[in-house]
Amino acid sequence: MFEPDGGPVGARELFRRSRDAWRVCRQSGRLLVTAQVVLALVAGLSSSTVTWFTKVLVDGLVQHRPSAVLITAVGGLAGAGLVAAVQPRVAEYLKAQLNRRVTLTMNDRLFTAVNGFQGLSRFENPAILDRIRAAQQSTSSAVEPTTTGMFSAGQDVIALGGLLVTVSLIAPVMTVVIVMSAIPVLFAQLSLSRRYVRTLATLASRGRRQVLFSSLTSDVRAVKEVRLLGLGTFFKHRMLAELVAANDAQQELDRRQLRVQSLLSLLSALISAGGLLWAVWSAYDGRLSIGSVSAFAAAVAAAQASLGGLVAKLTGAHRALLTLGYYFDVVRMAPDLPQAAGDARLPDLRYGIDLRDVWFRYDEDHPWVLRGLDLHIPAGRAVALVGLNGAGKSTLVKLLCRFYDPTRGAILWDGVDIRAVPVAELRRRLGVLFQDFMQYDLTAGENVGVGDLPNLDDPRRVSGAARAAGVHDKLASLPNGYDTMLSRVFFREADKTDPDKGVMLSGGQWQRVALARAFMREGRDLLILDEPSSGLDAEAEHRIHNRLREHRAGRTSVLISHRMSAVREADRIVVLADGRIAELGDHETLMRHGGHYERLFSLQAAGYDRPGVPGHR
Repeated sequence: MFEPDGGPVGARELFRRSRDAWRVCRQSGRLLVTAQVVLALVAGLSSSTVTWFTKVLVDGLVQHRPSAVLITAVGGLAGAGLVAAVQPRVAEYLKAQLNRRVTLTMNDRLFTAVNGFQGLSRFENPAILDRIRAAQQSTSSAVEPTTTGMFSAGQDVIALGGLLVTVSLIAPVMTVVIVMSAIPVLFAQLSLSRRYVRTLATLASRGRRQVLFSSLTSDVRAVKEVRLLGLGTFFKHRMLAELVAANDAQQELDRRQLRVQSLLSLLSALISAGGLLWAVWSAYDGRLSIGSVSAFAAAVAAAQASLGGLVAKLTGAHRALLTLGYYFDVVRMAPDLPQAAGDARLPDLRYGIDLRDVWFRYDEDHPWVLRGLDLHIPAGRAVALVGLNGAGKSTLVKLLCRFYDPTRGAILWDGVDIRAVPVAELRRRLGVLFQDFMQYDLTAGENVGVGDLPNLDDPRRVSGAARAAGVHDKLASLPNGYDTMLSRVFFREADKTDPDKGVMLSGGQWQRVALARAFMREGRDLLILDEPSSGLDAEAEHRIHNRLREHRAGRTSVLISHRMSAVREADRIVVLADGRIAELGDHETLMRHGGHYERLFSLQAAGYDRPGVPGHR
């Protein structure tokens, strides 16, 4: 047996997954499970009941038995027919109800598990992201064959047992033939199941690339460059190549299934024909009654149908259990960051934050990003981080937020290692604006308010944060003010020109909304601003930095910016180069030093004062 990615999986693991899937099923609806068990039992007995009452009726007619016998047989057949007519409808309704509850439970657990990943490493790992996406898909498709689908399998088992008893009473040898014929059917279906799941793993990667290349021809973020550079045909050929390769793999699987299924159907037909020929010959010799022949033929056909259905459901469950490996892998994942013992609290930040001999790399195959960094961030002071791309600025922010832990060294908050306190406690004390901020498909007020959920519905706090970020007037002037949806994804195509249904902001306006979100977190010990004005024009940038200076006054803050004019008033400026501190000091000190900072500042300043260029002096 194999995992979805082609690796082996043992019977013990399959049993564990099946047990866990049934546990989710029972917890989602015990009464629904019980009701379906009862229905499966009743439906399973109906096949053998029909067979025996048919035998009694036929023999009664041929042998002119008393009318009471015939009436009983007719009544039994009518009752069995009523059950056969009603049971599938009721079972389908109960199955749908239970499946909805199971899907809800599984999505709840999956979301809780993924939300419990406190760091970024798993979200920056393509293999784990693939497993998370596959787990999301399996919650709605893979669990049904292993849980509610097994009610039908149980029904087939009960029906098969009754039918085989019927066949054995008439022709014991035929019972052995039918059972033995199931063995090659089962192994063939399991082989197809394993090949199917392995093929799916191949198709998944090709499918992702196909969707990627297809989306590039119409994605609004890419369409300008794709059209300008004439890349549409190039990406179309890439997309079609992936589609052709996927079709070839699927076609090979379909051919194998056709061959195997045809041979299995031929085997079943031969057994039925042979059994029927024997029964007719026995009736001709007087060894079987007409009713027995009728019962035998019906029982053999029904037994083979039940056996085929049972094998199909078992192999479907086997296939689903392989796919469910993604789901259970994710929900069983251990914490991605070491968990702090107890509920320790961080002290109020009075001394500062110390990074002591901090080394960091994303994994052993990557180079060091930070190399023995020693840095003190004084409480109540503004520290700016500058340096070329790849110098380690954003990585340092990730460590301060504890999205990663240092590979070596420690980060101390007033002497307390931040790994010694719960992650949520640390992040509760931070206010952060990321360079790659989110644009939530929420209302304007919610886009700001989610910065501090307990105050989401406080209009005074929300509007105050928006005023501080310089975006209040814009949000208040929207068609529905702060209740205007900043999205168009939830509306019909006909609504997309109606501003009352939702609007989109410009990049600079979104940046102010994100800044307002950070300002919602009043009273936080540490404020981190990563390129807070990268999307703004010069005038807006000037206003924002004035507001930031007011907001940072007396606060501990870390500012990252490529705009050297934005960091010049910081109390300390840290110049990072190759994962180390190259220079440290205030603006005047670093300018006198004539090193990296002075060179970077002078390069930018020269762009605003170039002789010989119109408008410059």
